[in-house]
Amino acid sequence: MDEETTDDSETLLEKPGPAELRKPVLFRSYRRRWFLLVVVCLLNCSNAMLWLTFAPVADKTAAYFHISMDTINWLSLVYLLISIPFGLVATWILDTVGLKCAVMLSVWLNMVGSVIRTFSVISFLSLGSLTYMYLFIGQCLCALAQPLVIFSPTKLAALWFPDHQRATANMISSMSNPLGILIANLLSPALVSEEKDIPLMLGLYAIPAVTACILAMAGVHDKVPPTPPSASATYSTSQPFLTGLKMLLRNKPYIILMVCFGAGIGMFTCFSTLLEQILCVKGYSNMSQFRNQAIPLALISSLFGFFGFSIYPIAMELAVECSYPVGEGTSTGLIFVSSQIQGVILMLLVQALTVQISAAPFSTCDIEEGGALDWTVSTLVMAGACSVVACFYVIFFHSDYKRLHAEASNDTSVNKIGIEATAPEA
Repeated sequence: MDEETTDDSETLLEKPGPAELRKPVLFRSYRRRWFLLVVVCLLNCSNAMLWLTFAPVADKTAAYFHISMDTINWLSLVYLLISIPFGLVATWILDTVGLKCAVMLSVWLNMVGSVIRTFSVISFLSLGSLTYMYLFIGQCLCALAQPLVIFSPTKLAALWFPDHQRATANMISSMSNPLGILIANLLSPALVSEEKDIPLMLGLYAIPAVTACILAMAGVHDKVPPTPPSASATYSTSQPFLTGLKMLLRNKPYIILMVCFGAGIGMFTCFSTLLEQILCVKGYSNMSQFRNQAIPLALISSLFGFFGFSIYPIAMELAVECSYPVGEGTSTGLIFVSSQIQGVILMLLVQALTVQISAAPFSTCDIEEGGALDWTVSTLVMAGACSVVACFYVIFFHSDYKRLHAEASNDTSVNKIGIEATAPEA
């Protein structure tokens, strides 16, 4: 084995069993795992940026393409709708076909979708209804990539990183998705000060997607590392896909986690998509220049993001721990599908609860069809739902760390075998 591809993280164990079958097992981690982590991070960040490209500048995008705000909302909502059925396919791809296939498929879908979106601002290509069609098709392709992108961090951490680095690797790759959301919310308003800046925004957002695809083609070659980095990596896909699904649906702690954490992701999705439309009615612009509420709004939004983002990688790891030995793609995938379903329901609900108001003197919305909208009831519903879900989780969720216990048991059995093997005969 090429020693240049490895680092100093090696562990020598023995397989339990009869003496003639006891062979040394070398757990080894490879330096290339950091390159894979970079690719997954860039892909995660890019996909999130493409998802929320238009949400922070929904009014200017609607004006540029001469379409309604509801039509613009569909460019974000399509991510949720497509990922619900394709999420199950993505879990099967990750746990059955492998991480390499999932990454390669997602980078190509992400890149092609981002490029097709730019066709909408090319004059000789965007004729009539084709303008919006390019946007929608591009968003659909990026939406197909999202489940593969979201599910990859736990699989990558389990297959390529030793047990003492798993949580860190999962945290870094998982947090790249909300980082992309943050970048989109800052970059889109910064780029689009006027309607004519929309083509520039679409072009710049395609660059990370193309870069991620090039890096993946150049450096992602192996389905799994030549030697597993930990005991649990050896059994990462020990359960068949359908068997794993049945096990999860009978796992009470996992069901509670799936409902509660899925609800949290769904609320964040809804809030991120509709935030610009909620605030512009009250006089807040896309560059976040607050009117009379600068400190409270900044503080509340910061706390929401700080605690929400920090929970994300922890919950992903917890999903794997409480569902072991089910594959990582399946355990995280069902949570994501749950979040998308709840996100769609919540988005439709809060939009239905809006009330038209006759006058909005401070409104900065560029488009107000039929008058401005009052989002007061909608935001109160979201706040109440967050409180109920958090309380339900704290009261009812209890689970053992099954993967950690399995690894501890494996170490104990190996040590016992080592002691028995060195004991003198009577």
